[in-house]
Amino acid sequence: MSELVFDCVGARNERYAVVPTLTFTLRISETTGRQIDAIALRAQIRIQPQQRRYADAEAERLRDLFGEPARWAESLKPIQLATVSTMVPGFTGSVEIDLPVPCTYDLEVGWARYIHSLESGVVPLLMLFSGTVFSTAAGRLSVLQVPWSKEAAFGLPVAVWQELVDTHFPHTTWIRVHRETLDALLKYKSVNALPTWDSTFEALLAGAEEAP
Repeated sequence: MSELVFDCVGARNERYAVVPTLTFTLRISETTGRQIDAIALRAQIRIQPQQRRYADAEAERLRDLFGEPARWAESLKPIQLATVSTMVPGFTGSVEIDLPVPCTYDLEVGWARYIHSLESGVVPLLMLFSGTVFSTAAGRLSVLQVPWSKEAAFGLPVAVWQELVDTHFPHTTWIRVHRETLDALLKYKSVNALPTWDSTFEALLAGAEEAP
């Protein structure tokens, strides 16, 4: 029977991808010497926020997700980032493969808001693997399931995420609003002859600060 070991050994920003994409490098080892013909692999990726420390500024930005820091012992729960699939080619011994993960910069999505709140360090990830293993021994094909116990921890550098954001959204961000809110903003922008959305929001913020 095959015995597989999974490790995540790196991550990078795919600079020329059509959509923001992080590519993780997985190393898969078969420790019994058996030949692997292919693996139909699934990976569930979770953020483990309780496994790192936070600077004061980070903690302030994370209140929206986790509440007051005094409650974090209970509220810091895993956050689902993605579930992705790939085909692993045949190998003997070990193989390294790329695992592309499409990403979003929608800050209404919990995991994107979490990573956006971090200034440095790493994002603690846990990858949980499942799938189907095809292997041949003595001329006979066997089909086995990847045990649910197979997993790998990885610290995604925050700098890699920041590079991805800067590649696709240089010096910008975006927010989603209701159509009625957008119509009201467009009217305000037009009436006040404001040239950009930045100047529109700055004017609104300045007005709010001056209000008693």
